[in-house]
Amino acid sequence: MNVQRVLRGLLRREGYRTLEATDGNAALELLGQQRVDAVLTDLRMPHMNGMELLEEIQRRQLGVPVILLTAHGTIGGAVEALKHGAFDYLTKPFEPEEIHHVVAKAVRTRVLQDAEATIVPGDDPQNLLLGNSESLALVREMIERVAPTPATVLVTGESGTGKELVARSLHLRSPRVSRPFIKINCAAIPEPLLESELFGHERGAFTGASRRKLGRFELADTGTLFLDEIGEMPTSSQPKLLRAIQEGAFFHVGGTHTIQVDVRLIAATNRNLEREVAEGRFREDLFYRLNVLPIHLPPLRERRQDIPALAQLFLERFSRRHQAPVEGIDPRAMDMLIGFHWPGNIRELENVIERGVLLARGLQLTVEDLPGEVGHGKARAASRSGLTPLKDRIKSATRRIEREAILETLEATSGNVTQAARVLGMSRRGLQLKMRELGIARSG
Repeated sequence: MNVQRVLRGLLRREGYRTLEATDGNAALELLGQQRVDAVLTDLRMPHMNGMELLEEIQRRQLGVPVILLTAHGTIGGAVEALKHGAFDYLTKPFEPEEIHHVVAKAVRTRVLQDAEATIVPGDDPQNLLLGNSESLALVREMIERVAPTPATVLVTGESGTGKELVARSLHLRSPRVSRPFIKINCAAIPEPLLESELFGHERGAFTGASRRKLGRFELADTGTLFLDEIGEMPTSSQPKLLRAIQEGAFFHVGGTHTIQVDVRLIAATNRNLEREVAEGRFREDLFYRLNVLPIHLPPLRERRQDIPALAQLFLERFSRRHQAPVEGIDPRAMDMLIGFHWPGNIRELENVIERGVLLARGLQLTVEDLPGEVGHGKARAASRSGLTPLKDRIKSATRRIEREAILETLEATSGNVTQAARVLGMSRRGLQLKMRELGIARSG
């Protein structure tokens, strides 16, 4: 409780609003009542320890960064905590500067995460790379070909397209799958501290460095290091990163001992790095070191045929999470989702579906359950482009006819997919794929 009082004072002086819990169960109750931007928890607690609290937060898909605080920290414990999704790991006694730095970084990361597609712990992230579009098929094929290699990968695409999903898919399909997957968001860390986060530091290396700390490169040794938002890395830090990539070696900040690591590197950015190089904001030699195997994720508006499968996946997820009896999406609502331009990509679609599930008044999401900007955005897109092209009209009409036919047949066969497939003259597998494409909930 003394530590809790000290932390309360430190954080409130920095302008944070704090919520306090006496154990893990009380913390989960608070997390279920309101949004929290970061969790700072002791490792040893009654009833539910810090690792168990972390695992439960992951299981409930709350998406909040968790910082573990303990007097019994070890290198192995740090790696284990980070492998299980901890944001960071601090040992007692701590310096105020350490707490301020780590909490600020966690809160900033939480804000940045709100712009990206989320990953459900325990699920294969490639499950979110759903759809039948040719562009997405090329991404999936590239993942399968590249994953077994140790080569560096650069993932590009707009915010919300799912770049971290690609990174985790590459790790899960690699020989390093049982080793750590360590992520660092370069945009969330102040420039003076980025090198310490990457390469670690020795005690006394700078103000607040009260003990030796391992960097993300060391924690990722024999595993995968994911450098998110690499385009935001300051030019002053880029030479050291380049050297670490070239030589597989680096120094702690304030250290003289060379540290060797074996790390598979994946970087991601929503910036055009070639333009950044041309304008002097990104080193050309570093760009070529990162761009060994490029993977580009197209925006959602360029693969609209993938929207029904994603929408249905999110519908099922949020119906379970919020215990809402929503089973499907009305054809008119689905057409509206397909027609929207989705500036926020998959993450925006995810948010819209969650909001719809919470507001739905029936067993299906309807146009009335969707936010107004979705319908307005479709209207604006139509007014800019003039009349709808014939092929798009045919495609939309065909989808509507297929969806109505399948729904009617499923209703007539009491949801039996095998019987419905026989009536429709399709294979069972073919009908299941078509149902996924059209966003029809599985049954039978």
